[in-house]
Amino acid sequence: MSVVPSSLLPASALPAFRGRIGRDVRSGHYAVPHRYRLHVAPSGPGCLGIALTHGLLGLDDTLPLTVLPDTPDAPDGGYAVLRPLYEASAHLYDGPASAPVLSDGWTGRIVTTHVPDILRDLALRFRGDGPDLLPEEHRAEIDAVAELCGRSVNRAAQRAGELGLDDGAAHREPLGVLFAALDSLERRLAHRPYVLGDGPTLADVHVWITLVQLDTVHRWHLDAAAMDRVAAHPALWAYAQRLAARPEFARHLDIDAVLRRHRSHCRGREAAGAGIRIVDWPAAPR
Repeated sequence: MSVVPSSLLPASALPAFRGRIGRDVRSGHYAVPHRYRLHVAPSGPGCLGIALTHGLLGLDDTLPLTVLPDTPDAPDGGYAVLRPLYEASAHLYDGPASAPVLSDGWTGRIVTTHVPDILRDLALRFRGDGPDLLPEEHRAEIDAVAELCGRSVNRAAQRAGELGLDDGAAHREPLGVLFAALDSLERRLAHRPYVLGDGPTLADVHVWITLVQLDTVHRWHLDAAAMDRVAAHPALWAYAQRLAARPEFARHLDIDAVLRRHRSHCRGREAAGAGIRIVDWPAAPR
């Protein structure tokens, strides 16, 4: 895995709520069919990853999923429909009521808004008869892949876009991190169908969501030469397109919604690579 310079590390962001789903009744929150609900806006990468994991595990009948609009409707950047949950969960809560949310129907309160915890609890506590997306022997490796995607791809691409093309030396550092990370993923996928072998795991959720972001959002901020180098990973992008053809992956993917969300938040410059698209992503579900 790539070593990320400290200058590229993102500022820490604490979730508004961070409860966990335990093993049994002694935990307070434990997996019970129809007790909980997920609230997600799949136009955002964290919510898309949760919706994808929910679909891979086949949880429609036991853990309802509420899909929110692609852009928040409240002035503070949150969702008006989630405001009652936030206010019931914290006295005088004055932050944005943002997604994702895992809510508890028995108490009317929020369990957690923390994406990594939601992904883990879906895989470990709500799995049922679904595939093992977080096999114990691969948990450290899955965490390392998630770190690679978050810091060495997403953050590095974002940083390269923020720096623009005026300062070549500064621009070169995050691009070097980005290309090294993509090279690492290319080697992994050159001779196997999934990141860790023959079946999907949470590592594939992290990698696929990252590729969606790279090809739809970050490409607007990288120049044509950088995007040509991004595209020069045939195994990686063939993998992205192959997974996009699976119903579980395509179900909540709406590229137009991803771009609307991005444009509502982005205030940076767009560079010369804006017209390059690597994968022909599926049309939005109807």
